[in-house]
Amino acid sequence: MPAAAEQVQHFPLFIAGRPVTTESELVVRLPFDSTPVGVTYNAGEREVAAALEAAAAAAGAMRKLSAAERSALLYKAWQLLGENQAEMAQVLMSETGKPIREARGEVGRAMETLLLSAEEARRLHGEVVPIEGALAAKGRMAMTVREPLGVIAAITPFNVPLTLAMHKVAPALASGNTVVHKPASTTPLSASRLAAIFQQAGLPAGAYNVIAGPGRIVGDRLVEDRRVRMISFTGSVEVGSRIRDRAGMKRVTLELGGNAGVIVEPDGYDDSLIPRCVTAAFAHSGQVCISLQRAYLHETVYDRFVEEFTRATAKLKIGHPAAEDTDISSLITEEEARRVEQWIQEALEAGAQLLIGGRRTNATVEPTVLAEAPASVSCSCKEVFGPVVVLYRYRELQEAIERVNDSAYGLQAGIYTRDLGKAFRAARQLEVGGVLINDVPMFRVDIMPYGGAKLSGMGREGPRYAMEEMTEPKLICWKV
Repeated sequence: MPAAAEQVQHFPLFIAGRPVTTESELVVRLPFDSTPVGVTYNAGEREVAAALEAAAAAAGAMRKLSAAERSALLYKAWQLLGENQAEMAQVLMSETGKPIREARGEVGRAMETLLLSAEEARRLHGEVVPIEGALAAKGRMAMTVREPLGVIAAITPFNVPLTLAMHKVAPALASGNTVVHKPASTTPLSASRLAAIFQQAGLPAGAYNVIAGPGRIVGDRLVEDRRVRMISFTGSVEVGSRIRDRAGMKRVTLELGGNAGVIVEPDGYDDSLIPRCVTAAFAHSGQVCISLQRAYLHETVYDRFVEEFTRATAKLKIGHPAAEDTDISSLITEEEARRVEQWIQEALEAGAQLLIGGRRTNATVEPTVLAEAPASVSCSCKEVFGPVVVLYRYRELQEAIERVNDSAYGLQAGIYTRDLGKAFRAARQLEVGGVLINDVPMFRVDIMPYGGAKLSGMGREGPRYAMEEMTEPKLICWKV
């Protein structure tokens, strides 16, 4: 065991309601300075098999729980998470490197998603089917009920590990399924804590299992195992495409990121615009699927936006994530920071103008604002997943809409205008999963449907919408 690992807390895997350790330790480090912050364990073939077996064995117990019983379990977990908010925020800060204020906000969002799922458990319903509209159905009645799929594999990324886990786990449990959860290897600690909370809340053993480890061992096995009925994945296009190709007859939900754009019309410029855009571009160092990456500014407001946006960006404080006044900390790894640095340099060599930022120190990249980068450079056409935003000037609204659409991604987009005609014309033409009028594309509340078009994925999250994905309707027809 590494000497540093002896000084930090250990976080077990959870299988069949019990904490599990293995001989393969995984040391988790604070991305900001590589300090060890926790130790968990890599699952091997034996642990993966045990988790799948436990989830399959628990499926019957979960199916038998009434909606009220499932709701009560989730509500109890919500209470317990609330009692442990401070500890969970520390865990999130330590494994992700995000500022402590953002970590607290993530715990709050996870709690809201859990509470919403507890409420939706009681509202999951089928419908009466009006089959008497068919001549052959005279004297018959029909209805549908929604039934759980069974075992669901949840594969989550590093950037918002607790909230994105909750968007998969809570709706799955609320609708009577069981879960095998593979968190990202860089951020597995919060999942271990979450499993302990669900166990304390009284969840049937095996209903929620957490196994960390390499994708080639854990992820591939979950995708291929016949007992898994659905895969819910958030991550890269490359991995998502591979999952979809190998999933066979399983149901698949994919959230694969984007390079979100905002359009600012002259009549949409207000006092909230700059603060919202700064937050949207640089929260969690831009490591958010719907971070603002491209801003299209009408030529009459371009200069004003550039001046005010760069001035506000310059005020952001870079520092240790534990400091209360830190705005920007680090990316998840130094390797990712070097990649972002290279993309910035590529844009500059292609003719982009550097307005502010651009420098890297270890895993930290300064908030960076570029102007008029060619649409073909990585900072514009790919997902940066770093603190970089590119500003563009446009003359006509239709031009801006077309430039936002000129992307392989389509997760969310925003438009600022007080003209409802313009707003709804843009909303109908933008090729994205969600359009935010008079707000940035990073806006998300956890009750809403969330997902994208094109390479941004398929399926929708949000408790009610996820539960529809995680259940199937069964027709019951009877002769009166």
